[in-house]
Amino acid sequence: MPETDFIVKSLGTAKIPSPINLSTIDGDSVANYVRDDEYIIHDIEAIPGEPRAAYRREELLEKAGPRQKIYFHPGHARAAVITCGGLCPGLNDVIRAIVRCLWLRYGVRRIIGFRNGFAGMLPEYNIPTMDLDPDIVDEIHTKGGTILGSSRGNGTRSEEMVDTLERLNVNIFFVIGGDGTQRAALDISAEIEGRGLKIGVVGIPKTIDNDLSFIQRSFGFETAVSVACDAVASAHVEAKAAINGIGLVKVMGRESGFIAAHTALAINDANFVLIPEIPFDMDGPNGLLAHLERRLERRKHAVILVAEGAGQEILRASSDTDKSGNRKLSDIGTYLRDRISEHLTARKIEHSVKYIDPSYMIRSARAHPNDALYCQRLGSHAAHAGMSGKTEVLISLLNNTFVHLPTHMAVERRNTVDPESPLWRDVIEATDQPISMKNG
Repeated sequence: MPETDFIVKSLGTAKIPSPINLSTIDGDSVANYVRDDEYIIHDIEAIPGEPRAAYRREELLEKAGPRQKIYFHPGHARAAVITCGGLCPGLNDVIRAIVRCLWLRYGVRRIIGFRNGFAGMLPEYNIPTMDLDPDIVDEIHTKGGTILGSSRGNGTRSEEMVDTLERLNVNIFFVIGGDGTQRAALDISAEIEGRGLKIGVVGIPKTIDNDLSFIQRSFGFETAVSVACDAVASAHVEAKAAINGIGLVKVMGRESGFIAAHTALAINDANFVLIPEIPFDMDGPNGLLAHLERRLERRKHAVILVAEGAGQEILRASSDTDKSGNRKLSDIGTYLRDRISEHLTARKIEHSVKYIDPSYMIRSARAHPNDALYCQRLGSHAAHAGMSGKTEVLISLLNNTFVHLPTHMAVERRNTVDPESPLWRDVIEATDQPISMKNG
């Protein structure tokens, strides 16, 4: 298999004329259908004078959007929506967009939601489904969380979940969730294919850490950064008001420090940013504690912004996993709070440490306008993909274009902050922290 394989699976040939009246020609002031031969390239870097080779099909991503011919008859189709994993700003916005596009644009009248994640698809939980229509979802975007509820775990029980899809005669299954959820969606797709069923599985990537590959931005990320900025601003005020005040803020970011990095640049009040991708020492002449002391000597206050997955090598984190299969993390926030206080006390340096963990405030927040707009478009593109018969596919924004991304490409590896990237270079410039806080 080539290094990249962006070919998206389809359930079959789309033969049914779409009920959405668009255009097939340019220049008539009517929006066009998206053709199946419209693609974009992934790698947009170029060197002057370098010869351009012909692109292989598997190197190109197909554009998302409404097709002139669709696979499912709107009057016969039944769709199901599910939200899994932790909460994230924008979940209700995505649900609303899917339902409204299916109902109002295509005329699909049978749409259900599975409640409480994959648990809602398993018989022993006995959780009823929720009927969805434009009236039910009309105002849900004004609230945080998800109207369907969510849960972690049960993603390995693909046979039972496909049994449920069969019993309910579901044709299109919309799966809103992160890395673990989309891996489960792949297993469900494989079970569907093994049974010879015609059920499309369309994913909408929900990972507040922004760590899925080939996805420019996951929904909820901008809202997370915005709310995190409020926490850093509060920490900064508290730090400046105290003698040798230290504001410590922990944000999400299990394996990727994007929220911490973007927050640092957006608020510009952090003096140290600690992320999982860049190990650091606590002690020694080039460790965090020594640099913190020097900062307090110069400026009399400091703000530290840490991602939840940072410093796990110091804490010797457990190898245990949670219900979603994620590695359980040790609490870097409370560890830093206690170690910093112990160190400064031992050095007889008067200080005050204020620790803020806004994680659940961020997760439960209503989507901010940019995220809400993004969720609306993701949900609509998911509906178009489902009706056209696409499967094992995620809706992605890449190079500012909405595309169909094979699910396996998104979950093969995590997207992480590159220490040599312009993003991290800008963080170093904004914080004035050392490039490395490792000894030797």
